[in-house]
Amino acid sequence: MFIQKNYKECIAMLLAGEQGSRLAALTQTLANPAVSFGGKYRIIDFALSNCVHSGIDTVGVLTQYQPLLLNRYIGNGQPWDLDRITGGVYILPPYIRSSGAAWYSGTANAIYQNMEFIESYEPKYLLVLSGDHVYKMDYSAMLKFHQAMEADCTVGVVEVPMSEACQYGIMNTDSEGKIVEFEEKPKEPKSNLASMGVYIFTWEILKKYLTEDDNDPASENDFGKNIIPNMLAGGQNMLAYTFEGYWRDVGTLDSFHQANMDMLEDISFGRDDWSIYSRTVATPPQVIGKTGKVSNCIVTSGCEIYGTVENSVLSYNVVVEKGAVVRDSVVMANTVIKRGAVVNYAILDEMSVVEENDKIGGDKESGSPITVVERDLMGSISYSFAD
Repeated sequence: MFIQKNYKECIAMLLAGEQGSRLAALTQTLANPAVSFGGKYRIIDFALSNCVHSGIDTVGVLTQYQPLLLNRYIGNGQPWDLDRITGGVYILPPYIRSSGAAWYSGTANAIYQNMEFIESYEPKYLLVLSGDHVYKMDYSAMLKFHQAMEADCTVGVVEVPMSEACQYGIMNTDSEGKIVEFEEKPKEPKSNLASMGVYIFTWEILKKYLTEDDNDPASENDFGKNIIPNMLAGGQNMLAYTFEGYWRDVGTLDSFHQANMDMLEDISFGRDDWSIYSRTVATPPQVIGKTGKVSNCIVTSGCEIYGTVENSVLSYNVVVEKGAVVRDSVVMANTVIKRGAVVNYAILDEMSVVEENDKIGGDKESGSPITVVERDLMGSISYSFAD
């Protein structure tokens, strides 16, 4: 089969197919990266926007779990300037080959199954990204570091508090930043350099390890559990690249809620020369009625506020009726909070309805867990709590 070659020095592969069990309450009908965030965004917007700003104009998005909404949302890539004749954004689900069909069995296998796509661009470097992190990062600076250090693999890392290091994949390095050990969520971490889920590989090196991994029946086909340890054991030149900006893994309900609250402290996410792009929904302007009171909030277009909203993030077309109160909460699109209802320290899924005089959520200051109002596959509403 003839495949036209379109040469690119570096292309990106964005892993967007996980079920997201830690965000299960919000991912019954969509994949993690498609979850609404910050009022007008979806989580995947951050990685896609970073790519474009970094000059990486060819992005493969690997989907598997509940891909319909994500596929529709990305479309032809126009909102992120990825509707290119050469390059652009491509949705890459598992597919049937002459040898048979198989789901992606892990992050490494997802890349392996799409080697033909990667090879069509003959890249020298491959950027591998996770689709469930919120951050602004110049990948081109990391690529220059990778090139200057003649690395085989460069892993983006952030410094986290030592008390939280056990929650992450940790890179242990020597005095020159060379990775000497990788530990997945260690009980007693040796360092606080947490993997960001951002990797740059020299493609010819990675291709060798992906092929060997696929031929290993005992492998879990995972970058963290297999590829990175195997490359370390093989003596490859592996370096940590420390990122000093804001970064948060939003894979849990607590971290998802906190990242939304962080936007209230720093609304520059979309207001500087590193804008986060999204597919905008056509909605009328927001309305704050005579009885409406809003304090320290993000209120997206289409919202109608006749009650009180404080320290909260509201996506588009949310209605807060007269006498209702919303505090310290994340409210997703097309949700209605009726008269006299109180929502406190909660996450409300899209198209939720809080009935008159209902009281949802506890007191954040007293240590109550986050309450989640979710919809199941049939559209029924139920309540649950973060662990």
